[in-house]
Amino acid sequence: MNPAEHQLKYPFGDTQPEPGHTHPVAEGAAWIRMPLPFALDHINLWLLRDEIDGREGWTIVDCGVTRDEVKTLWDKVFETSLDGLPVLRVLVTHMHPDHVGLAHWLCERWQAPLWMSMTDFMTASLWSTRKTEGAGAGGPGAADHFARHGLADTEALEHVRNRIGYYPSLVADMPPRYTRLMHGDTVRIGANDWRVIVGYGHAPEHVSLYCEALNVLISGDMVLPRISTNVSVFDYEPNGNPLPLYLDSLGRYAGLPGDTLVLPSHGRPFIGLHERIKQQQDHHRDRLAEVLDACAQPMSAADILPILFKRKLDHHQITFAMGEALAHLHALYYEGKLKRRAGDDGVIRFAAA
Repeated sequence: MNPAEHQLKYPFGDTQPEPGHTHPVAEGAAWIRMPLPFALDHINLWLLRDEIDGREGWTIVDCGVTRDEVKTLWDKVFETSLDGLPVLRVLVTHMHPDHVGLAHWLCERWQAPLWMSMTDFMTASLWSTRKTEGAGAGGPGAADHFARHGLADTEALEHVRNRIGYYPSLVADMPPRYTRLMHGDTVRIGANDWRVIVGYGHAPEHVSLYCEALNVLISGDMVLPRISTNVSVFDYEPNGNPLPLYLDSLGRYAGLPGDTLVLPSHGRPFIGLHERIKQQQDHHRDRLAEVLDACAQPMSAADILPILFKRKLDHHQITFAMGEALAHLHALYYEGKLKRRAGDDGVIRFAAA
């Protein structure tokens, strides 16, 4: 456990659900953990007891990736944890594959509607069809994007270039229709109201849910207890400036009680929302200062990697590390603290303004 984690409280200790089973976290709310085929090897999903139009059942929050082993684990959950009741609704926090990947399968299996934000529904629907083009952080366009920003590792670039069908391999399809969630909406789930809190920077239109009656926040990826939320500039929005959007979005949680139970998508449920937000704000403030100091001489995003990331990165992690480095550079550039210029070698470098 790192020092920042020691500032948080973990009401369930090291307990976590067994594969294919659930663990209660609040009245009418249960925790599921599914495997992921990445270094970040799990995602937390949630079951909420529900009633819609007189039908009793469950709402699923987030889905896991499209993998047969994940479907098998879901089948086990259905057999052991639903009390013989159906799934009435599938609610997705955002369009990243570990969250939306099996939405099509779950919705079809239970004839249940999908609820999510419009931007993320549309993005996931488009990207899930791009089986022969780059989508997300893969394909020739993504490789060219990272090369322009100084990535010269030929194996890493080839890895990115070959990920043409990466997103649809994890999100094989999307439901054809959905119910839109917007910031400030109230969603009635069973006996409780859940307020929609939309955030930006990590995903186009990320949905979190807060229930005052239970004092529970389903934070998705916006607030995580151990790792920093990835905030990246990728090739599909090469001039984006997502880091200020993310930091501004954290302010939307300021009014929640300090003892809110946070249910994150990765890591363990915790108490200490405001402390964790402060840690994230301090973290990015310090990283921005380090990047600005480094840019006393011209630096590419690839040059910034060893400054932001002290550990060895695999090829999958390099993709997100490059995006994160560029997000910090862009934040300083749009603030007027850096200037940028493409060199004769075609690489874009940033230097103090």
